[in-house]
Amino acid sequence: MGVSASEGPQIIGIIGTGNISAAYLKIARDLNLFRVKAVTDMDSARAAGVAAEYGVQAMTLEELLADPEIIAVVNLTPPGAHADVSLKALNAGKHVYSEKPLAVEREDGQKIMDLAAAKGLRVGCAPDTVLGAGIQTAREVIDAGRIGRPVAANAFMMGSGPESWHPNPDFFYQRGAGPLFDMGPYYLTALVTLLGGVQKVSATTTRAFEQRPITSQPRAGEFITVNTPTHVAANLTLDGGAVVTLVTSFDVPGSDVPRIEIHGTGGTLSVPDPNTFGGPLKLRLRGEKEWTDIPLTRPFADNARGIGLADMLAAAPGQPHRAGGDLALHVLDVMHTILESAEQERTLTPRTHAERPAPLDVQPAWLAATQPA
Repeated sequence: MGVSASEGPQIIGIIGTGNISAAYLKIARDLNLFRVKAVTDMDSARAAGVAAEYGVQAMTLEELLADPEIIAVVNLTPPGAHADVSLKALNAGKHVYSEKPLAVEREDGQKIMDLAAAKGLRVGCAPDTVLGAGIQTAREVIDAGRIGRPVAANAFMMGSGPESWHPNPDFFYQRGAGPLFDMGPYYLTALVTLLGGVQKVSATTTRAFEQRPITSQPRAGEFITVNTPTHVAANLTLDGGAVVTLVTSFDVPGSDVPRIEIHGTGGTLSVPDPNTFGGPLKLRLRGEKEWTDIPLTRPFADNARGIGLADMLAAAPGQPHRAGGDLALHVLDVMHTILESAEQERTLTPRTHAERPAPLDVQPAWLAATQPA
């Protein structure tokens, strides 16, 4: 399956014009690899405003999917709509790049991948932060053997929940959300990128409150009924035998734990926040008493959401892209397996498997080839 069949920037459409759409519209200008022709949104006025700001067209969903110039769409709808919109786009003959997660239910994620395979189309999915300078330099350090054989890892996403800042935080506490589905894709995608796919899962979950008060405006004083675990602790066994402790929580008032640490036979690597593209990255070898700062050797240290889409659009026929649907489906599967393990109180095996995607080149050919003269 290939995308790039002609010279010049590939033409795409964006479905959903919330805040994240700006990142894709801006990087389209910066990379000059893909060109946004049109945007659409259920809120037509918002779509029109975004279109005017960025000099693109506002269309209905039906118009966008019927446009023969648009070869791929970016699905930025709410998670509950991801599967329906992606399936519609694939049925219209468009490649799809989705924000995370790939779908809410793993069965819907599988339907997306099966339809794409049947139609010879590509599916990509965020997060592409793992293609940024921080995670890619960490991958380089691990692959060079600087920490020896990876033995274990810790990964922590600890917070007090979004109801203090998000204007409509209800969905964060429903099925398909919570700290695991909201932020887990960043951590799990980073772990698979660095160490390999997940083979076994054992987990425990809890929730601190059955109802949570909204303190943000404009709904301060309202209460949210919590319908999903808000503190999730999992042990994961990865390819190669590394054992990972993963904790995601909306129940922690404050924390100083590291985001991700990779522990090897020869040292420990402190990995930056996987929800960012840059550093800091630190290394402490066995026997040393101090951490050493590791310079970032890869591109995209700043906010570069959209590079996963760029990599997908540039992939040659038969060449896998890095922020791929298979990886996203595995992450979705692992998240469900974590919750099922906690419910069943036993160790479970995910239904899917994913290989580590290839590292991003120091100077990707598609980046060099598409920069304005």
